[in-house]
Amino acid sequence: MFADHEFAPVTRRQLLLGSALGLGAAALTELLGSANSAAAATPKRGVPGILAQPHVRPRAKRVIYLFMQGGPSQLDLFDPKPTLAKRHGEELPDSIRMGQRITGMTAKQSSLPVAPSPFRFKQHGRSGAWISELLPELAGVADDLCIIRSVHTEAINHDPAITYLQTGNQQPGRPSFGSWVSYGLGTENRDLPAFTVLLSRGTAVSPADPLFARLWGAGFLPSSHQGVCFRSQGDPVLYLSNPDGVLPEDRRRMLDTLGALNREQLAVSQDPEIETRIAQYEMAYRMQTSVPELTDLGDETDETFALYGDESRTPGTFAANCLLARRLVERDVRFVQLYHRGWDQHYNLPTNLGMQCHDVDRACAGLVTDLKRRGLLDDTLVVWGGEFGRTTYSQGKLTATNFGRDHHGRCFTIWAAGGGMKPGLTYGETDDYCYGIARDGVHIHDLNATLLHALGIDHTRLTYKFQGRYFRLTDVEGHVVEKLFA
Repeated sequence: MFADHEFAPVTRRQLLLGSALGLGAAALTELLGSANSAAAATPKRGVPGILAQPHVRPRAKRVIYLFMQGGPSQLDLFDPKPTLAKRHGEELPDSIRMGQRITGMTAKQSSLPVAPSPFRFKQHGRSGAWISELLPELAGVADDLCIIRSVHTEAINHDPAITYLQTGNQQPGRPSFGSWVSYGLGTENRDLPAFTVLLSRGTAVSPADPLFARLWGAGFLPSSHQGVCFRSQGDPVLYLSNPDGVLPEDRRRMLDTLGALNREQLAVSQDPEIETRIAQYEMAYRMQTSVPELTDLGDETDETFALYGDESRTPGTFAANCLLARRLVERDVRFVQLYHRGWDQHYNLPTNLGMQCHDVDRACAGLVTDLKRRGLLDDTLVVWGGEFGRTTYSQGKLTATNFGRDHHGRCFTIWAAGGGMKPGLTYGETDDYCYGIARDGVHIHDLNATLLHALGIDHTRLTYKFQGRYFRLTDVEGHVVEKLFA
């Protein structure tokens, strides 16, 4: 006897869709491989993205995004304002603030006293870039940096600000930058994820500095484009190792059987997420070989470890993650996102900011140097920055030796290196109080449009239709800043 559903009537549309999907499933079977696992063993064959070819000439092939979660202080690191030394403790003028919305943490302060930076600045390299004494190693590669002092955003609190910068909207649910790049360009190494994520805790981190996995989520894009977060302890990726007693050939047979069942269900339900599930199982199988080789640093020289700093030998540190990022892009991983927590200096800024800079200074300089000497910097775009900057005025009590700074989105600094960005350029200018933009403002949508342009993507043309409208990383805004390119 046959089950009733086997003779359930189907419409002409369902028949045609089912037939077409059956052909697609057959093609997918061919791509993913058969029971002999030959396809699974094929190394480094790329997986294309949605774009048949770049919209414009790409300057970069891959991205390393060094995200300093919490908001580094621009006027203590990259944007010196020496005239503020004479205004220590003075009230921030109304003509400078202009009624701008500030956070609830300082909105009720009876005074907003100016807090000049206590740190010395010097010009470095042939470019004469101004960099704080807190970043002496980075100063050594000043001529490789493109420093953008005039970035600005509307968001003034961490979660919406990070979400805004990385997804184009302050509300959760949109795809992250890395997911858009994976969707558009795909990957040149099928054995590793196109989009990987590495996390580190800063010396000054507090329990109130959370990071959410949705920041590297795919949103409404196919879930195969979400970031894969590597761990610093145990298996680099969860469930990477087979359980005791399970041999690789057993795992292969299980995946082949599971794939066949999933393809049968795909032909019935026509759910594209089943295709994603099949592809991800195959990726996980290949990663059982590729990831251990990637994370084994035994082939790195002592000189390389010294370049990044002694901390690079300790898994999970920012330095170790920078070294791992170089190994990832060396293997043609498309987008590597590093998050370093601890930059939210509301209090004790002179001490805590110094600790955070010590965490990242040598590793950032080492990464730029290492990429350059290996011939990777030309087509690898390195980006450094946070979700906003810090206020000129002090949060809480201002003393001669201690103070804090609140969140500030009206101006902050981000730097980039490689990937066609103009080395040695300092772009944009802020006012005398480092409070607002004086010249050449770069909104975060402009920044994202420019970074996509470096990858050969027209930000207005990389779109995805969802719930009746077309979405993109830059929403309905953004302009490419051509002057940032070499």
